[in-house]
Amino acid sequence: MSNRVTKSTDSTTVADLLERLLDKGVVISGDIRIKLVDVELLTLEIRLLICSVDKAVEMGLDWWTGNPAFDSRARETGAALPAADISFEQRLQHLESQLPANPVNAQETTV
Repeated sequence: MSNRVTKSTDSTTVADLLERLLDKGVVISGDIRIKLVDVELLTLEIRLLICSVDKAVEMGLDWWTGNPAFDSRARETGAALPAADISFEQRLQHLESQLPANPVNAQETTV
């Protein structure tokens, strides 16, 4: 018998594998729990999503758009804060508008 080396005609390069991985996406999850005598001391729930930016946008995970820390267009245009921060800013301005103009005099009159 002769020792022949067979070659595979279907080979996958690292670039092909990475392209498939980013195109489809992969989720890696795991839980770490530390217990002592049936008392749970610490729980870590780890979820990791690996995908392309296009796939993330398709899934609705585009948290970086409009955020000046991550989006250069938002920095250039001076984009407003996200809706949750806007309501916080509005509440803060409302509370500040109710404060007296001169807090030192306001304390003297209430004392």
